[in-house]
Amino acid sequence: MTIAFLVLLAVVALWIVSAYNGLIALKNQVANAWKQIDVQLKRRHDLIPNLVNAVKGQMDFEKSTLEAVISARARAVGATGVAATAKAEGELTQALGRLFALAENYPDLKSSANVLQLQEELSSTENKIGFARQLYNDVATQYNTRQAQFPTNFVAGLAKATPSELWEITDAGERQVPTVDLSLNRPAS
Repeated sequence: MTIAFLVLLAVVALWIVSAYNGLIALKNQVANAWKQIDVQLKRRHDLIPNLVNAVKGQMDFEKSTLEAVISARARAVGATGVAATAKAEGELTQALGRLFALAENYPDLKSSANVLQLQEELSSTENKIGFARQLYNDVATQYNTRQAQFPTNFVAGLAKATPSELWEITDAGERQVPTVDLSLNRPAS
C-alpha cells in the first residue's frame, strides 16, 4: 500500500512539474512571438521617415497627409501593450494608405525608383508583420487554452500564468473590404 501511494505521489509530482514547465515554455513562446512583431514594427517605423522624406518635395500641397503619417508613426512608436499597439498601428496603416493613394496623383513619384523601393520594402514588411501577428495570436491562444484547461488550471497560479491579450483589429476602417471594380464597362464616348 505504501509503495502504491509513493508511486501515485511520484506520478502526481511529475505531472505538476510537466504542467508547470509546459506553461512556462508557452509563456516564453508568447513573449518571443511578441518580440518578433516588435522587430517588424521597428523596421516599419524606420522606413516611414525615409518614405516621407522621399515624397516631401513632390507633395508640397499635401502637408496634412505627411503630418498625419508622421503623427501616426509617433503614436505607434510610443504605444505599449497589445491593444494600444494594435490601435496605433491601425491608424498608421490608414495614414500610409492615404499617402500611397495621394502619391498616385504625382507622376514623378510613381516613377521614382527610391519611392518605389520604399513602397516595396514597406509592403514586404507589412506581410512580415501580418505573419508575426498570426504566430503571436496562435501561440497566445494555445497558452491561454492550456492554462484554462482542467487540471492544468491548478498549476497555472504556480507558474504565474495570466491570459495573454490577442492582437485584434480595433479600427472599423481596417475591417472594411476594399471595393475593386474590374469590369470593362466604360461609358460610351
